[in-house]
Amino acid sequence: MVATLSSKGQIVLPAELRHQDGIQTGQKFEIERLDRGDYRLVQIIEPANQGVVDWLLACPVKGWYTPIESGSTDSL
Repeated sequence: MVATLSSKGQIVLPAELRHQDGIQTGQKFEIERLDRGDYRLVQIIEPANQGVVDWLLACPVKGWYTPIESGSTDSL
C-alpha cells in the first residue's frame, strides 16, 4: 500500500488498514526512525480511564454535588 505525504507533513493511513485495525480519528502513534527512509509506526494504546481524574477535577463549581438523604431499607 502507498501513503502520500501532504503539504502539511501529514501521512494518511490507507482506509483498508484503518478498517482492519479499527483505527479512528485522533488515535496517536509513535514514529521511530530506524534508518534513512525506514520508519516504524506503532499505535499508542492509552489506558481506558486516561484523563478521568483531570475531567473530574475540571468541574466548574466545587461542592456542586449534594447527597440526598436515603431512607432505611429496614421498613421494606
